[in-house]
Amino acid sequence: MRNEEQHNLTNSEVIEAMPLACSDELAAVELFEEMRWGKNPACVHCGSVDVYKMADSVTGKRNERHLWRCRDCKQQYTVRIGTVYEESRIDLRHWAYAFWRASTSKKGVAALEIKRQCQISYKSALFLMNRIRFAMAPVNPEANKLMGTVECDETFVGGKPRPYSNARRKKTPVFAAVERNGRIRRQVIADVSGKTLKGAIRELVAKESRIMTDEHPSYHGIGYEYDGGHQWVTHSTGEYAHGEIYTNTAESSFAILKRGITGIYHSVSKEYLHRYLWQFDFMWNLRKANDGERTAAAIKCAEGKRLMYKSPEAA
Repeated sequence: MRNEEQHNLTNSEVIEAMPLACSDELAAVELFEEMRWGKNPACVHCGSVDVYKMADSVTGKRNERHLWRCRDCKQQYTVRIGTVYEESRIDLRHWAYAFWRASTSKKGVAALEIKRQCQISYKSALFLMNRIRFAMAPVNPEANKLMGTVECDETFVGGKPRPYSNARRKKTPVFAAVERNGRIRRQVIADVSGKTLKGAIRELVAKESRIMTDEHPSYHGIGYEYDGGHQWVTHSTGEYAHGEIYTNTAESSFAILKRGITGIYHSVSKEYLHRYLWQFDFMWNLRKANDGERTAAAIKCAEGKRLMYKSPEAA
């Protein structure tokens, strides 16, 4: 069976290998294989390490489809199986470039830029970016709730309001919970009522935490459910920090999100906004990592997240 000890590329090696992987298909395949299996390639069907690369019977070089074969279960497979790029006909070199740009651009990268750089269709570029964002989605969030001092805040994301209309009704409400010097979780919410906001806090934040918010009345009463209680600042009176009581971290995260949507994506519909939140949360949570570490983490997250065409998320 597969040896669990991995010997993956170092972060500097990822950075050095990426330029070649973005231009050469074989280099891209070998990079993805190294990132997934390390020095111990294994069968994706049975887990056996008794596998070998298939070669062309005439030239003796590696198979054009970059196939592997397992001696135990006799099945063929590639590094694409069981990932977000399974069944994709787009070259892995383009996937490598898209992963690199999505993981190194603080405010995101537009599908139109991926289209231009990779010389693929806009539809293919959207296909790439949607699945990369899906790979960046949090794994098992219920078991990894936020801890410690957690700032909670809400904002409205969307275009400019129409004249003589309620601006907030034209925008999409987004809730954020941020650990001090730690992780962030954001989600699209239906409204900013007490039921909705308190439900989001209960879903994302562990009971042992301390809650920080602004004076929004929808948050009132949540403190009894948390060991650290609930403190808030009163923005309406010009108070934005009182000692260690503030929501500036959460507000800063919203500033980056809105700058990315305004400057890079220009417009994001409510239907797809949650995908962009996954991407911005991924970048925030790995903000202290270097480019190689973030790219490696994104590629590794692609495993086990097959996105089917018939799935609502695949649109």
